[in-house]
Amino acid sequence: MEKNDIIIIHGTNYKEMSMQVLEKAGLADLIGSRDKSVALKPNLVVAAHPSGGATTHSELLAGVIEYLQDHDFRRISIMEGSWVGDNTQSAFSAAGYREISRKYNVPLIDLQKDSYHEYDAKGMKINVCDKAKAVDFMINMPVLKGHCQTTITCALKNYKGIIPNVEKRKFHTMGLHKPIAHLSTVVPESFILVDNICGDLDFEEGGNPVAMNRVLGFLDPVLCDSYVCDCMGYSVDDVPYIRMAERLGSGSTDTAHANFIYLNEDRQGSSKFKMTRRVQNLARYAQQKDACSACYGSLIYALDRLNDSGRLRKGLTPVCIGQGFKGQTGEIGVGQCTCGFQKSLKGCPPKAIDIVNFLEENWT
Repeated sequence: MEKNDIIIIHGTNYKEMSMQVLEKAGLADLIGSRDKSVALKPNLVVAAHPSGGATTHSELLAGVIEYLQDHDFRRISIMEGSWVGDNTQSAFSAAGYREISRKYNVPLIDLQKDSYHEYDAKGMKINVCDKAKAVDFMINMPVLKGHCQTTITCALKNYKGIIPNVEKRKFHTMGLHKPIAHLSTVVPESFILVDNICGDLDFEEGGNPVAMNRVLGFLDPVLCDSYVCDCMGYSVDDVPYIRMAERLGSGSTDTAHANFIYLNEDRQGSSKFKMTRRVQNLARYAQQKDACSACYGSLIYALDRLNDSGRLRKGLTPVCIGQGFKGQTGEIGVGQCTCGFQKSLKGCPPKAIDIVNFLEENWT
C-alpha cells in the first residue's frame, strides 16, 4: 500500500470488511517482524454503544485481531483513554470490548491510568502515555464523525487518546488545533482503519448517526482527514489542524491525486440504522428509491451543511437519489443512478462537498 492510497469497502459484515481492507493493504508486511507489539487504538471518547455514532464498532476490532493472529502476531493489545470526565473502563464495557478481550485473549489497556513522559513534537512539548509510546506499531481506528469544536474528527484527533488527562486539558486551553497537529509528529508508526459505519452528524458524543456502512483504510492521517472533509461537505480549510499537520510533515491534503481502491460496490440498499428526528428532518428534502447507504449518507451530510448556511426551506423540489431512478427522468438528482435527470450530479457515491456545491448552484 502507498501513502496516497485510499481503500474503501461497503457492507454490513463489519468484521469481514475490516479483514479485507487489511489484506488488501498488506498490513502484515507493513508491520514486518511478528515479534513486534501491535496496539489497536479505537475511539472510545465516551461510554456509549457504537450504534449511536460516537465509538468504534467492536466487530472491527474482532476483524483486526483475527487478521493479526492469522498472520502470527501475538503481542496484541487494545488501548484507549476516554476524554476527561468519562471512564475508560465503562467505555470498554459499553462498546462490547470486554467480550472481544476475553474471546481473543487480548488485554485492554486503560491509558487514563498509565504513566507518561514529555516529548518534543517539532517545537511543542507534549506528554504521551508510556504504554502507547512503547508499541512498535499502532492501528488507529477512529470513527468518521462531526465534532462540536473542530468540525470533524477522525485519524489525527483520535491520537488524542494516547495522551494523559493533564495533557488533554492543556490541549483544550490551547484551542485543540495546534496541539493536535503537533501530536501527529510523535505518534507510533500507524495504519488507519476508519469506522465509517454510522458516525454522528456533528457531535463527538453521538446521538445523530448517519448510516454509511463503510470501512476505509489509509496510511496517511492527513490524507484521511482531508478525505473526511470531502465526505462531510467541508473544506479542508474549515479544519485548521489538517493543514498545520501537513506543514509539519505528517502527510498530504491532496485528495485530488489520491489512488482510490474500491474493494466492492455500494449496493447495500436501505440501512439497518434507525434515523433520529434530526436526520429525518433533513431527509424530508430527499426522495430516495433503493439508495445505497454511502450515497444516501453523503446527501444527508450535504443537506446538513446547507441547513447550517440557511439554504433549506419549504417548497424546494426533493432531491432524488437511488437505484430506483435508473433510466428515469426528473428535475434534480444526485448519484450516477439519476444521470437521466435534467440536473444530475455524477458519482457512485458522490462526495458530500460536491453535493453541496451542486445543490447551491442548481437547486431551486
